[in-house]
Formats: sequence, C-alpha cells, structure tokens
Amino acid sequence: MKVAFKSTFLFFLFFNLSFICNSQQKLLTAAEQFPKYIKFLENENVGIVANKASFVYKNNHIVDSLISLGIIIKKVFVPEHGFRVSGDAGEKILDQKDTKTNLPIISLYGNQKKPNDNHLKGISIMVFDLQDVGVRFYTYISTLHYIMEACAEKNIPLIVLDRPNPNAHFIDGPVLKKDCKSFVGMHPVPIVYGMTIGEYARMINGEGWLKNKIKCQLRVIKIKNYKHNTKYELPYRPSPNLPNSKAISLYPSLCLLEPTAISVGRGTEMQFQIFGHPDLPKSKFTFIPIPNFGAKNPKLVNQVCNGVDLRDQASPKKIELKWIIECYKNFPKSKNFFKDGFFRIAGTKKLKNQIELGMNENDIRKTWEEDLKNFRKTRLKYLLY
Repeated sequence: MKVAFKSTFLFFLFFNLSFICNSQQKLLTAAEQFPKYIKFLENENVGIVANKASFVYKNNHIVDSLISLGIIIKKVFVPEHGFRVSGDAGEKILDQKDTKTNLPIISLYGNQKKPNDNHLKGISIMVFDLQDVGVRFYTYISTLHYIMEACAEKNIPLIVLDRPNPNAHFIDGPVLKKDCKSFVGMHPVPIVYGMTIGEYARMINGEGWLKNKIKCQLRVIKIKNYKHNTKYELPYRPSPNLPNSKAISLYPSLCLLEPTAISVGRGTEMQFQIFGHPDLPKSKFTFIPIPNFGAKNPKLVNQVCNGVDLRDQASPKKIELKWIIECYKNFPKSKNFFKDGFFRIAGTKKLKNQIELGMNENDIRKTWEEDLKNFRKTRLKYLLY
C-alpha cells in the first residue's frame, strides 16, 4: 500500500509541478495543489466536507482523488443540496452511503447542522472544500461555522482548501443584526462581504464567533495566482439554482425577492436571472415555473408570470434595490408582498419598513454606511490576497 501510495503521489506531484511550470499565471484552487496539503493527511483518518462541485482539474472529484492517492477518508460531510446528487434549496438531506466509494455520507442540512461526537469519532483531521459565492445567506459559510466549532470542541485540526469568490470584487448590503440571526445569516457581515471562504474562516476564528469564543486549529491553503478582483467563472454550478456566472452575480440582489411573493425563476432554466409574478403589470417578457432540476415545487408553479429578463444586464457592483422596490410599488396592495422570513435574508428588520414607507434607494443605502465602514476595518485583518 505504501509503495502504491508513493508512486501515485509522485505522479500527482510531477503533474502539479509540470502544470505549474507550464502555466505560471494560471489560477489554481487550493484543492488542485496537492503537494501543499497532502502531507498533512498522510497516515490520518480524514473527514471531508465536500459536495458536487468539489472538483480538482476538470473531472476529478476531491474525494475520489484523495482516495486514489492512498489517503484514508473515513466520512464525507455534506451541506445543503447534498453530495453527488443535488437537492432543492431548503430540501432536507439524509445520511446515506456514497454509491461510488461506499463511504458514509453525513448530512449537515437536515435535523442536525453540526457534527456530533459520534460523527467525529475516529476522525483525526478534517478537510473543508466547498465552493462559496461570497453572499451571507448562502449556507455554506454557516456549515463552515459549525464544522469549525465541532472541530474546536474535539481538538481536531481543520484544513480549508480555499476557492475563488466570484463576488469578491465588492462589499455591500446591510450588516446582519443579532435579532435576525439564523442559519441563513449567522455573523455580523453584509450581504456581500468580499472574502474567500478561507479568509472568512480566519475571521470566524479571529473574531471569536464560535461558541464560548473557542478557537479552531485552522490551516488555510491558499489559491495560486488569485486576487479579489480576478475574474473567475466557476467551472461547475455551486448549487442547483445558480447555473452560470450571470445568476451568481445577480444572486445577492435577487435573493431579496425570495422571501416575497415574487418568483426569481426557480422552475425555469433562468434561475436568478429573471423575476416576475402574475399580478405584476403585463410585460413583453413572461415565464411559467414548472417542476425541474433543483425545484420540485417552485413558487407560482404553472402560472404565467409577468416579469423582467436580466440576462443581458451588466453584472452589478453593488446590491441593487431597484428591483425589489419596483416590484413592491407595482404589486397589488390588497395582497401580501413580504413573507415572514424576509428579515432573515435582509439581515435587518429595517429594510422591509423602509421599502413600505417609500424610501428611495440612496436614502436606504445611507443607513448601511457606518456598519459597512466598521466591517471593512474588521475584514482587513483576515485577508490573504
């Protein structure tokens, strides 16, 4: 086994070095840089947090790659949407076995969001490799929090394999208030926070956000040839309803419409690139949500929605409030526009009231300024790029 491991490892080492030498400026995710972290995994019992998008190079999943290198993986922990097969947003994910490797799959998006003692039994080191999109209500950073907390409590080292944040080029939105804390927002950060998930892990540790301010034994493996303004198109969709770069760039703004009556295109092939409702004014663009991949029961199913197509819209460099403000203005006042959970996505209870009172976007944005200024100072302490 050791001979096989060494020969396989040397192959990957040679491949990495050749690849890097031939393309000095090519961006490499941390997961693709095996020599930088595999030495910490040798002769260890490894737990890994991964999902369908946790790939290295073109078609090699991180779990399969590590196993081929002789690394002993004991369990795979999965966030919202599952592992090799993707589930709907909010759909309960069950524990199971991976059909390819026969490894136990432990769900962190069901009845339990945090690994328990039994889950961590026999694990000597944990690896975290999820593709984030840099938005507060994207639940992978909440999963990161609970993994860090569980590892800290059991004195298990954690390696975060960093990946680019496609929304890292700006910081915007209201900073989360304590009374709005939930699994879709656990920390006092704005909607778009301008950090990679590795930097974010450093901030969780450094700001004492884990229970009882405990610290995780954290090691972040950096991305090669990356800066926050590096344009990066994800090679795989990070979750079922973010199918392309346009959707990812519009997601921070359009997700504010999720906890309202408005559809953002779930149940179409244009998720987070369109929005509409049957009761909005008639328009040239319409769509009809139907059950599909990632949306078994979409909002407004089988109803003709009058809407707006944003597929030709330039990628925003701020949170765009104009779409939710216009939808509210044009929605029948006899019907409920906002749903009960809006404050959890907004991160503040003020935004709903501000929109209902008719405040314009500029005046609303001014109410965020002081909190954003303070967050930027905090953020600077944890940047790696």
